[in-house]
Amino acid sequence: MNHIHVIHENAAWLEPLAAALDRQSLPWRDWFFDQGVFDLSRPPPEGVFYNRMSASSHTRGHRFAAELTAAVLAWLEGHGRRVVNGSRALDLEISKVRQYAALEAASIRTPDTALVAGKELLVAAARQHFAAGGFILKPNRGGKGLGVRLFYTVDALGDFIDGLDYEPPVDGLYLLQEYVRAPVPLITRAEFVGGRFMYAVEVDTSDGFELCPADACAVGDAVCPATEGPRAKFTIIDDIDAGLKHRYEAFLSANGIDVAGIEFVTDSAGAVFTYDVNTNTNYNPDAEARAGRSGMETLAGYLGAELKCVSRRCDAAG
Repeated sequence: MNHIHVIHENAAWLEPLAAALDRQSLPWRDWFFDQGVFDLSRPPPEGVFYNRMSASSHTRGHRFAAELTAAVLAWLEGHGRRVVNGSRALDLEISKVRQYAALEAASIRTPDTALVAGKELLVAAARQHFAAGGFILKPNRGGKGLGVRLFYTVDALGDFIDGLDYEPPVDGLYLLQEYVRAPVPLITRAEFVGGRFMYAVEVDTSDGFELCPADACAVGDAVCPATEGPRAKFTIIDDIDAGLKHRYEAFLSANGIDVAGIEFVTDSAGAVFTYDVNTNTNYNPDAEARAGRSGMETLAGYLGAELKCVSRRCDAAG
């Protein structure tokens, strides 16, 4: 029997998908990628391989999980296996610079951004590019919004990087980015499964930029705001602008991305800026319960359909 093989490094994040796969009676296997041995002289198993590797894997002690995944994906793809969110998706997951280049190539606007290599260059770069207004510091490789900080002055940035809360980015690369002021503190995250729009989520950013929608983020990541306040933190909406949706779907197709959450913000003039593509997307259970939706059920159904397609080809070949 062929299986769905789920490549990941976070057991807590896997639980909702595992439950959905089991409810749909789909055969699947857990590929936990922290370390391992892979015989590259032999072909990999048959089936569908779903890559859920996260850019934030290093924050859970899995420093080289993404690099291991890249190597194994090359092996799988070299043998013609069906990989959902393959090598190109992983490449964009772990580099916002490469994300922005790909988004701009698809005529999708991103915020003005400066790439900085070297902590000692940050203050001068901020003064050169963003002295007139607020700006954001973020790591090139992050995940869950970790390490994203808003500054209104260059001096505040200098105090931060000389302080105890500073942590260097795992790949040594920083981004300084214009702060896009929304008329209300909201961003929108558009969710796609099978390269097609599923729904969008409005996220209240009043408490900060760490925006992981999974309640499981609270496990070992207490700062991830997945709880409800006076206003729901996450609210599902059924649609976004048709033109933007079309550009996002074309972008995903061009880059071999099957499953993703794409985040954007709209300024007071109505201009839309896209600033993050998350190929290890999670869904907020409280928001889904209110809306009567289930992203994981949709995702499991998609993976099941892909497995059926692969199995038919294997049966025909045999």
